[in-house]
Amino acid sequence: MEYRSFSVAFFLFLAFQLTASLLLFKQLEESDYKYEIKTIELPVDHFSFAVNNTFKLRYLVNDTWQRAQDSPIFFYTGNEGSIELFAKNSGFMWDIAIEFGAVLIFAEHRYYGESQPFGNRSFSDPKYLGYLTSQQALADYVDLIRYLRSDPRKRESPVIAFGGSYGGMLSAWIRMKYPHIVQGAIAASAPILYFPEVVSCGAFLKIVTSDFGAANSACPKLIRKSWSEITSLGSTAEGRKWLTENWKLCEPLNNTTQVEGLKSWLNDVYGNLAMVNYPYESNFLMPLPAYPVSAVCEHLTNLTLTGKPLLESLYRSINTYANYTGKATCLSTDESAENLDSHGWEYQSCTEMVMPTCSDGENDMFEPNKWDFKKFSDDCYATYKVRPQSYLACQEYGCDSLWTATNIVFSNGLLDPWTSGGVLRNVSSSAIAVIIPEGAHHLDLRGRNPNDPYSVIQARKFHRYSIRKWIRQHRENQMSRRVQIKMYT
Repeated sequence: MEYRSFSVAFFLFLAFQLTASLLLFKQLEESDYKYEIKTIELPVDHFSFAVNNTFKLRYLVNDTWQRAQDSPIFFYTGNEGSIELFAKNSGFMWDIAIEFGAVLIFAEHRYYGESQPFGNRSFSDPKYLGYLTSQQALADYVDLIRYLRSDPRKRESPVIAFGGSYGGMLSAWIRMKYPHIVQGAIAASAPILYFPEVVSCGAFLKIVTSDFGAANSACPKLIRKSWSEITSLGSTAEGRKWLTENWKLCEPLNNTTQVEGLKSWLNDVYGNLAMVNYPYESNFLMPLPAYPVSAVCEHLTNLTLTGKPLLESLYRSINTYANYTGKATCLSTDESAENLDSHGWEYQSCTEMVMPTCSDGENDMFEPNKWDFKKFSDDCYATYKVRPQSYLACQEYGCDSLWTATNIVFSNGLLDPWTSGGVLRNVSSSAIAVIIPEGAHHLDLRGRNPNDPYSVIQARKFHRYSIRKWIRQHRENQMSRRVQIKMYT
């Protein structure tokens, strides 16, 4: 091996970088992601001159690493839930803030958390709820960014958008629609193609099944077998009593409708497990062990199981998800992801975010369930008095014409079911697809962890390279603009 001599200055530089990294870890550990909570008054309707209502949008700020002038703004485009949840689960932004001297901003999505345009009335009537759209949310973020840049110290600050899942869709879309406002975007696990006539409705559940099969080949087969066992047992009062008692359900199963509700809950659980199949303990959707799919499948290995013995094993596996901490005294099926606010998302799914799922029971581990748009539309109307517009997202943002997009990194993990609707190949010279073979749902956007797989470490390196390039481009453009202005004045 050949040795090379390095200057003292280079070693000092390395020592500084190491010290800075150690200080960063210490700071983040002590601070637990501290931020200041602020609000900004924004229009309820950005696109009308007739509606003058305003509301207060919440956002979180950490400017610990801000430099004196024009520090980069790392802007998280909030998604379906209180913004604190996403700030605590987007550690990558915190990890690199010191390196870039960035100001961190986490913007809450309207109608989620405390950003309710009409207070307690926000979900009470379609006339109040109709302003819950991605277009209005993006306009909120643009107004907030313009407000942030009104500070003389940030007038020429480059803005990099970050987001995961629906937030990743928003980060990509804000760059695509407002490239003069946002200089680049990290769109992690963003299923911007998961819409009718673009992606097969069965794609999501096929990846879920594949994840369970990779953990244990018997696992998805036993889950597939369990549906008929639950249906059979749940068809009688005695069977429902057995399920209630042996599964320690918080609410008794009194009829077959409630049994169908239990199966629907299980569907959500399996999907969530595949999404957050992280290589370490996490508390994003629920408190879960490392590789929770494998932990669940440890109880489902005996292919000879049938009837009640199968359902007893299934209960033990599900309890890993529902009661990993051991603190619950009964099994609650009210919410499959207790940390997320699903109410608003159900409405969005009934309007512009139409993302169909279906199963055939052969290529997946679920009961056969066809996608019935008419029934879905009727259910939406019965609940919210709205009809879904399945074409709207592709019409608004483009699904088959992404070649116009620039300065976006679309990252997707192959363990993540939403990868089925992700951008998996480069769509332009600077809108790049990054594949993370060992990654679950936006794992690359989470904070560094000793158990991170190699592929996510490399993905984050590419993110940092891209961010650095976008910032440099922005500053070069600003300098060129100043020269041009000087020439013509």
